[in-house]
This record gives sequence, C-alpha cells and structure tokens, in this order.
Amino acid sequence: MIEGQEGVSWEQWRSLGAAAEDAGLEALFRSDHYRSILRGEPGGALDAWATLTALAVTTTRLRLGTLVSPVTFRASSVLAKNAVTVDHVSGGRVELGVGAGWYEAEHETYGFPFGTARHRLDELDRQLAEIHRQWADGGEAWPKPLQRPRPPIIVGGTARPRTVRAAVRFADEYNTPFPSVDEARERRALLERTAREAGRDPLVFSMMGGCVVGRDRGEVRERLRRWQEITRRAQDEPLLCGTIEEVAERLRAFERAGVERAMLQHLAHEDLEMVTLIGDLVVALN
Repeated sequence: MIEGQEGVSWEQWRSLGAAAEDAGLEALFRSDHYRSILRGEPGGALDAWATLTALAVTTTRLRLGTLVSPVTFRASSVLAKNAVTVDHVSGGRVELGVGAGWYEAEHETYGFPFGTARHRLDELDRQLAEIHRQWADGGEAWPKPLQRPRPPIIVGGTARPRTVRAAVRFADEYNTPFPSVDEARERRALLERTAREAGRDPLVFSMMGGCVVGRDRGEVRERLRRWQEITRRAQDEPLLCGTIEEVAERLRAFERAGVERAMLQHLAHEDLEMVTLIGDLVVALN
C-alpha cells in the first residue's frame, strides 16, 4: 500500500510495480489523494487511476487498486469507467476501493466540493448503487468489466454504521485502517452481524496498517528512524514493526482476530528493498 500523494514519481511507481511482482506479492494498492498529507509540498500525487492504468501495462500478475477513491473527486460514471478501463488494460486485475472522503485541504486546493459528512456518506451510497448499475449486464453502459460478475469493491472505514451498511449492501470487502487487535476483532464481529441481519454472506474483512520490517534489529532501527522522520512522530512506531519473524507473529494475531487480508502501508516508497522483505514476510506466513 503506497501513499501516492507523497511525491511518488512515475519512475518510482514503475520500480515499485516491478519490485512487488518480483517479491511475489498479491497486489499493489495506492491511496487516492491529490495533496500531500505527511511530507508537505512540493509533493502531491499523480492521478491514482491514470497511474493504475499505466501499471496495468508494466505489470503482468499484480492485482491493482485504490484504498480508497473518495466519491468527492469524480462523478460515479467517471469512476466506474476508470475502473473498467484498468480492468480491460490489466486483463482483469483491478479492485475498486471507495470511501466518502475526509481530507478537506485537498478539496479546497483542487476545487472539489467537500460538504458535510452526511452529504458525503449519502454520495457514497449513491455512487456505489450507480457503479453497480453500470457494471451489471444489460443497460447502455459499455464495455462491461472483464471480471465477472464485476471487479471486487472495497469500502473503507472504522466500522461506523453508515460505512458498514454501505459495504454490506454493495461491497465484497470491508477495509479498516490502523486497528488494534481488539478493535479488529470488534469491527469484524459488527460487520458479520450486520451482514447476517441483511441476509447475505460475510464480506472479506481486511486492515491497513503502517509497516516497517528488517532482516535484523539494525535494519529495523534504520527503517523506523526514516518512518519517524516522514511521520514527524519521533516516539512512535507503526502498527507493524520489527523483524520478519516479529511482524509475522503480529499479523498472525490479527488473523486470529478475523483479519483476512492486510494492506501494508509502506511510507518510505524509495526503499525498494523493503518491498522484497514484505515478500519474504508473506513466505514466512505461509
């Protein structure tokens, strides 16, 4: 999981895609923000969906997606068409992460209406319904996605009622950011209960968390120092921090709490060696 708004160049994206494939990773996800959150200006982002289209050409196996695209940036028809385009270019490897949006400063910079939280959540429901309609068989929106019945849809949130209901109604996966193990367990239980009450199968439950991993304590200390510089949090550690064995054990604790997929946020995107180590981490977990 790469924070694309932190000045990731196209050359770096291409290198990250190649490194992720070489490491045997399942997927490469990116944020969908237009303005830097951590590193400051100059920085900013190449457009998420334009970037994913290009990565669809330069990769062959990786699944590609957003975590998550705010409904405030694009009309629902544009978002649906962007995802379908990447699905076709990639040969059926796209996943669509959708959220209500939260970062007011980028809306001001780029002229996107921000509105109230309630308005944005209403728009989330509306856009998810419209994307379903356009991707369904029949109708006049063509071409349809390659993946059948459609590409996976992910809704992100902290298990508040509106995002949970939207996910249960429209999505295949619910992704929650930066949970503790106990929070993950509670959010998974709430999601399962809501799905059961709605009469549908459980959704995939995933998490996103910061990750720093090294082959030994010296590598961990050096990467943690860089993470602290980027986040300006000199006394803190990311959710997942340690050697391959230590992070693997932490992920097993989340798995026991019901987490089925982990999106590992890699803030120091220049560090391709850590992408390789994440591949080693996956091997250690299997």
